[in-house]
Amino acid sequence: MDFDQRLEKAINRGFRKKDAAEQERERQRLTEEECRSLHSRARMELSAHVNTGLSKLVDHFPGFDFQEVVSADGWGGKVARDDLAGAPGKPMSRLYSHLEVLVKPMSSARIVELGVRGAIRNKETLSRSHYQRLDELDLETFKDVVDQWLLEYAEKFAMSS
Repeated sequence: MDFDQRLEKAINRGFRKKDAAEQERERQRLTEEECRSLHSRARMELSAHVNTGLSKLVDHFPGFDFQEVVSADGWGGKVARDDLAGAPGKPMSRLYSHLEVLVKPMSSARIVELGVRGAIRNKETLSRSHYQRLDELDLETFKDVVDQWLLEYAEKFAMSS
């Protein structure tokens, strides 16, 4: 076999390997339906974890009201309370504290996103988000992040009381 024939065969092998690699990548990509299903399962598990943690927070800080959240903004939970404060000779003021943790709806980015917003006595103290791609999803990491946010808020709230 001369060089031209071997060159032609080498090029054809390269094209076949490239096609096979592309087909394998395509096969491994999640379909839209699989993405929705995975996101839905993650949302349910994470929102249950969020609600359990927020309920425990309410047990330690009387006065907070717990509310499950299912809205266009996401799924999860919220705790909130109003306090009154005042000094002699000054009018009473309303001090609002809340913590909301939500799993955001699925987007075209194919990620699971978790967001938190919290305020203590009318001052925003916590505003963060955490996300992972659906094909790299690790729910234990998300649960650890939720726990960390709840602990951080509890510590800050205890300091302000």
